[in-house]
Amino acid sequence: MRRYIILMLLTLVLLPMSLAYGESEPPSMPLFNAAPVGDDGRFTNLAGDLTHGSLGVRVPFILRRMGTYFRGGAGAPLRVSNDGAFLRENARHSKPTVTWIGHATLLVQMEHTTFLTDPTWSNRPSPVPLIGPGRFVKPGLTIDDLPPIDFVLISHNHYDHLDLPTLRLLIARNASTLFFVPMGNAALLRKHGITNVQELNWGQTAVYKGATIHALPSQHWSKRSLGDAHKALWASWAVTGEERRFYFAGDTGYFSGFEEIGRKLGPFDLAAVPIGAYEPRAMMRESHMNPEEAVRAAADLQASTALGIHFGTFDLSDEPLDEPPRRFRNAAANSVFGDTEAWLLHIGETREF
Repeated sequence: MRRYIILMLLTLVLLPMSLAYGESEPPSMPLFNAAPVGDDGRFTNLAGDLTHGSLGVRVPFILRRMGTYFRGGAGAPLRVSNDGAFLRENARHSKPTVTWIGHATLLVQMEHTTFLTDPTWSNRPSPVPLIGPGRFVKPGLTIDDLPPIDFVLISHNHYDHLDLPTLRLLIARNASTLFFVPMGNAALLRKHGITNVQELNWGQTAVYKGATIHALPSQHWSKRSLGDAHKALWASWAVTGEERRFYFAGDTGYFSGFEEIGRKLGPFDLAAVPIGAYEPRAMMRESHMNPEEAVRAAADLQASTALGIHFGTFDLSDEPLDEPPRRFRNAAANSVFGDTEAWLLHIGETREF
C-alpha cells in the first residue's frame, strides 16, 4: 500500500512536468535566418556582395551630385497642411493611419501604438551638410506637432535614414521612446545619448503592447565613414497585430526575400516600398528598386495596398523628381493593385488603412 501511494504521488508530480516539457511544442524557431556574415566579420546580403558600378559610372555620378546644390525642386511632391491635431487625438483610439512625412519617414498608428520609420527632419542629412543633398519639401509635420512616439524603426545607417539630429530631438521630447535598429547600430545611438535602443538581427522579434516587431531581410548596404562599410546591418521591418499588418521596406534592391516574407508573414494590409533613387541602373540596380520592381515587390509581399516612398524629397540620383510616381502608377495599373490600391501620398497627408 505504501509503495502504491508513493507511485501515485510521483505520478501526480511528474505528469504536469511531462505535459509542460515532454509533450509540449518545442520553442519556435525564427521564421528567417540571421543575416549572413563574411569571412571578414562584416555583414553581407543573401546574394553576396553587391556591385555599385564601375569607377567610370560612379565618379561622374558623384560629380553630378555635387552640382545638385544649385538644382531647383521642379517635380517635387506636393505638401499639404497637417497640424497633427487628428494624430494626437487618434493616439488614444488608434484608427490605423499612415502619414508621409517625406522621403522614407512615415508616421504609423496601429494596434494602439504610434511609431516612425527612418525619421529624418534635417534639411541636409549628410556627413558634409554644406554640400549634401538638400530637402526640396519641408517635413509634413513639425517635430512639435507629432503625437507621442512609442517606438522608432531604423532600416540602416545611411545619413538620410539614420539622422542623428532628429533622433536626439525625439528622445529629448520623450525619453521613453524605444528605438529598434539592425545589429551593429546601437553603439552609434548610445554614443549620442540615445540609450533606449534595441538591436535585432533578421528573424528576431520584439513585442510592444499589442504589436509584434519583426526585423527582416533586405538587400542593401551600410556605411557612415571611410572604414566602416558593412560593419552594421540593414533590415526591413514588419509590425503585426490583431487588427493590421504593416511592412516597411526601408531602402533595398529587388530580391527573392520579398516572396519569402510574404509567404511567411503576409498578407499585409499596407506595404511601404521605395520607388526612387534608381538611376544610373549600372550603379543602383542591386541596392535600389525602380518603380516597376517596387510594384512587383509589394505583390510578392501579398500586400493589399502598396505605398510608394523614398522619392522626391532629396535629390539622390539621376532620374527626374517626378518620374518615380509616374512610373509607379503606370506599373500598378497593370498589376494586382490597379488604379486604387497603389498609394502616392502628398507630404503631410494622413490616410486610414
